[in-house]
Amino acid sequence: MRANVAAAGRAGAAVGGGPARAVTRVVDSDPLGGTVRRTVLPSGLRVLTEAIPTMRSVSFGIWVAVGSRDETRPQSGVSHFLEHLLFKGTRKRSALDISAAIEAVGGETNAFTTKEYTCYYARVLDQDLPLAIDVMCDLVADSVLNAADVETERGVILEEIAMHDDEPGDEVHDLLAQAVYGDHPLGRLISGTEETVSPMSRRQIQGFYRRRYTAPSIVIAAAGNLDHAEVVKLVRQAIGGTPLDSEAGTPAPLRPAESRIRTSRPGNLVEHKETEQAHVVLGCPGIGRLDERRFALGVLNNVLGGGMSSRLFQEIRERRGLAYSVYSYSSQYADSGLFAVYAGCAPGKVDEVLELIRVGLAEVAAHGVTDAELARGKGMAKGSYVLNLEDTGSRMSRLAKGELLFGDLLSVDDLLSRIDAVDADEVNTLAAELLSRPMSLAVVGPFGAGDFPAEAG
Repeated sequence: MRANVAAAGRAGAAVGGGPARAVTRVVDSDPLGGTVRRTVLPSGLRVLTEAIPTMRSVSFGIWVAVGSRDETRPQSGVSHFLEHLLFKGTRKRSALDISAAIEAVGGETNAFTTKEYTCYYARVLDQDLPLAIDVMCDLVADSVLNAADVETERGVILEEIAMHDDEPGDEVHDLLAQAVYGDHPLGRLISGTEETVSPMSRRQIQGFYRRRYTAPSIVIAAAGNLDHAEVVKLVRQAIGGTPLDSEAGTPAPLRPAESRIRTSRPGNLVEHKETEQAHVVLGCPGIGRLDERRFALGVLNNVLGGGMSSRLFQEIRERRGLAYSVYSYSSQYADSGLFAVYAGCAPGKVDEVLELIRVGLAEVAAHGVTDAELARGKGMAKGSYVLNLEDTGSRMSRLAKGELLFGDLLSVDDLLSRIDAVDADEVNTLAAELLSRPMSLAVVGPFGAGDFPAEAG
């Protein structure tokens, strides 16, 4: 549900003197932060802000509901390629103009691409917010994608792909996604591969840009010392005359869930590399982000491998000294998810570590968690959530993700109440279902595929 939703009038006429008006309402009033307001522009573009007068900075982000799962196989990597290219210049600014403008006031800009969305953001002093809005809206709305820049950035991305291949601790997680999802876009690399990025043309990228970067698919979020009406006014001015200054539209609905995502038969994927340390991830399909059990999953994850007091960390590192790093995690998408456990250890200890992970998961699946573990898991979930809201960047992200991924913004108190409401039966039922599923195994290290027998089932 929405917290403290109330009508708050209407704000601003359309740029250029047109009759269309934007609709604004209060979404939340958070005692830990400030008032959250949401405006829907006539084009369908949404602007959310959280005013925090005690801050002297503002984080400003533009979130686009497009990511690597929206690509066909030949397009693999185009979202990430485009993310790079939008910083290379617009009709008004060169790449140097973009970076120099923000750095001259001590600010920072960056961007990232995920499987379901792309984000461009800046963090500046409150007095420099108008500059950040103008620069960031310009680069997202009106990039020119020069052919020369496409070729330059292609080389940069190929180097990034090569660098990723040199980081086995990162590569193994992508290998698990491939093992679980196979050829589905969720199983592919966000960056694409050398085979897909090398032949990608400017025309392909430009077409993807104009088809996907539309006003109804964009959420703009800002948090810090700001005035909502001023932010809306500045956004409208910044996108005036650009492709985002479009005719009337309505916000895009939440990403539709596929009726059923076909996952691969559980198996092993082994990448042979002569590394000093072996990297292993054991995992299975999890739950989607709109599943009401996501709060129970957060607690369960904390109990299993979410911290130094977790079962797997205590058993594998603290008691036996078999690995430096061991943890569990979940990834959640609109209609699916992953649950996995990672460990990095000496190659000669892999079999023992994997056996301990399997035994630990089976134990919780069969017998559940203790009352002490439940309380600790809930406390960790609540504490980490609130502590992560101590800066404007996290608060900006909270606004955008609530709107873009959930279609709602839970207040901090509501979210803490949802975690508090998780009980042992809920966690244990989920554990029995999830942790009993056949697991896929991803390994990067000095091994061959035959070194790991396939799991039965």
